[in-house]
Amino acid sequence: MTDLSPRRAGGRAARRLARANPLAENLRPIRPGMSGGRYEPLDAADLDRLHNAALTALEEIGLAEAPASGIKIMTEAGAILGDDGRIRFPRALVEDMLAKANRTVTLCGRDPLFDLDLSGTRVHYGTAGAAVHMVDVETGNYRESSLQDLHDAARIADQLDNIHFLQRPIVARDVTDNREMDLNTIYASCSGTLKHIGTSFTEPAFVPDALELLHLIAGGEEAWRARPFVSNSNCFVVPPMKFATEACEVMEACIRGGMPVLLLSAGQAGATAPASIAGAIVQAVAECLAGVVYVNALEPGHPTIFGTWPFVSDLRTGAMSGGSGEQALLTAGCAQMHRYYGLCGGAAAGIADAKLPDMQAGWEQMCSNVMAGLSGLNMVYEAAGMHASLLGFCHESLILGDDLIGQALRCVRGIEVTEDDLSLDVMRATCLGGPGHYLGSDDTLNRMQRDYVYPVLGNRASPKEWVEQGQPILVSKATERKQRILSKPSRARFDAMTDAKIRSRFNIHLH
Repeated sequence: MTDLSPRRAGGRAARRLARANPLAENLRPIRPGMSGGRYEPLDAADLDRLHNAALTALEEIGLAEAPASGIKIMTEAGAILGDDGRIRFPRALVEDMLAKANRTVTLCGRDPLFDLDLSGTRVHYGTAGAAVHMVDVETGNYRESSLQDLHDAARIADQLDNIHFLQRPIVARDVTDNREMDLNTIYASCSGTLKHIGTSFTEPAFVPDALELLHLIAGGEEAWRARPFVSNSNCFVVPPMKFATEACEVMEACIRGGMPVLLLSAGQAGATAPASIAGAIVQAVAECLAGVVYVNALEPGHPTIFGTWPFVSDLRTGAMSGGSGEQALLTAGCAQMHRYYGLCGGAAAGIADAKLPDMQAGWEQMCSNVMAGLSGLNMVYEAAGMHASLLGFCHESLILGDDLIGQALRCVRGIEVTEDDLSLDVMRATCLGGPGHYLGSDDTLNRMQRDYVYPVLGNRASPKEWVEQGQPILVSKATERKQRILSKPSRARFDAMTDAKIRSRFNIHLH
């Protein structure tokens, strides 16, 4: 703990001094991997009913369109291929594979400082999505996203304390060859951040090249397999209840290559999933349980994230409504099911239907991000930067999301009630012969950094002070911070020799 007593000046000066002395990581009021789980929208009986319904769906309905390799893997483990081409899963098989599943997944960063422990109810916030447009906050217009935009997003996320990982949030629309797009996505992301990265692959044939690129970045295959810093975000199912054939083949290749896998089921309630919140959870859980069987039949204990990502429709139009209260409930309910199975899990939150980083975006992003964290969701995907129901991404919104998630994380931390926290001794000293207030007290100064979270850009000045500051506009301050971050070299950039090897082997589009 920083010792402030010799330099204590009293009042505002002392408080400013305290803020200028950063705490050690373990003493910060918020940090990656704090435990949530205090919010439980479902009771024990609800969880049992959802589980049993998912098992019934797997046993009676099953999933269609598995690739030949997947049929072989799953049927040899005990799944049943019906005459209708659907694979059905006996309850005992699902239970057996759940017993083999990895429950202690750690997602590595290129720097171990950014490793993510997904055990229990530890909460981490990050990006995700596949937006095809960038939001221009100056004009309010949308334009096609580029590889440079992705690289800049990675560089920005790398510098934001409350963005704990980077899953590719935008598609590099200017790289038209799919193989080159997949490889350049890895290059742009890895050269932008030392944090864990998630990405996807268009075809299974592209995975070997991607692994070769990752081996070059890691310093060899052995180093990569020891600390895989990129995971495969894999939409292995096409809801309702069908396997995505090529994605399954990609998943098999990634598993054999030592890459962690996110099993992603992304049905849309009222369209590709039942309209009821409970029904959408049942289908997502059933699909991901099929994925658990698939993965653990191929490689028992492979690091896997149980990715129930059901989305919500606005039933008036059929359009996606990621910023709704129903979405927040869906995500929280999925987090409870992850805990029910004891599996490392992820789901979507923080999506804005708003087109710009405005008041609507603020309430939409905060609602689901807080509920996701309170429910103990391990990986909160799409937590910052996403607009227009995942069609648009905004660098300024990513930066503002860092402040927003900071407040969400403070909610996740909750309220400590130790003897020291009850503050009776502080009350006695203050009220019985003391100054009659707590400003500048040792207890206040010590708690200033340990217990309280302060926005980087959010303005808490009085109206008078705000005018004196030039009436700063929040989005403009975010643009200024973006420019400061991007004006400096990326700390994740590759050394010259590694970069030359990569560029000699692959067509890298970034200068």
